[in-house]
Amino acid sequence: MKKNIIALFLSFSLLLIFSCISITYAQNTKEDSSKLEKAMKKMIENDLKGRGITDQRVLTAMERVLRHNFVDKKFRDVAYSDHPLPIDEGQTISQPYVVALMTESLRIKKGEKVLEIGTGSGYQAAVLGEITDKVYTIEIRERLTKRAKETLIKEGYESIKVKHGDGYFGWREYAPFDAIMITAAANHVPPPLLNQLKEGGRLIIPLGSTTYFQTLTLIEKKKGDFLTTHITGVRFVPMTGEILKRK
Repeated sequence: MKKNIIALFLSFSLLLIFSCISITYAQNTKEDSSKLEKAMKKMIENDLKGRGITDQRVLTAMERVLRHNFVDKKFRDVAYSDHPLPIDEGQTISQPYVVALMTESLRIKKGEKVLEIGTGSGYQAAVLGEITDKVYTIEIRERLTKRAKETLIKEGYESIKVKHGDGYFGWREYAPFDAIMITAAANHVPPPLLNQLKEGGRLIIPLGSTTYFQTLTLIEKKKGDFLTTHITGVRFVPMTGEILKRK
């Protein structure tokens, strides 16, 4: 009888301990979510709207995509700060303002076909995926490709097609594209990408020195000609692969 009482007491104690742990975890998770949501709202108001991003579709996309799920856990607390963050293999996730600026500059409409060169963490692709359901993205690093694919699926972006390969050559299987976004620095525009751009299409690229800084450049295809607009100075990690042979 005494043993039964002790066993019952121990069971009750363990249950109480686990209940306390569960409640504490739930409270911490709720506080964490609330903190991240406030940081995201601040990013939208101060770093995007405050710096001239006006396209409501872009602002809504930036609000819907949970940036903290695309960065390493140790950077979750600063996921919505307006600066780049390291992801892996010497690569970065671009600062929110630049992501929004590049997306807004392409003027993407619902249903348009978009190619992204440089998947990275998958964050930019997810933002594009909130605007159109036809997003194709290429990453030259196999490990990043795999991780981005897993993250995109986990976050509900199963329709985004992810490919491991050299973005210099584009993705002929799905060409032509209404818009192409290159998220790595290059000293020239890869000709295959220009060839895969639809009439009336737009291409955006950080163009210039891959060592120091670049100019965010918008190229529009009109009646077979390419019209160029310089947007602002930026600094991106360099594009690798075939482009290094074509200096």
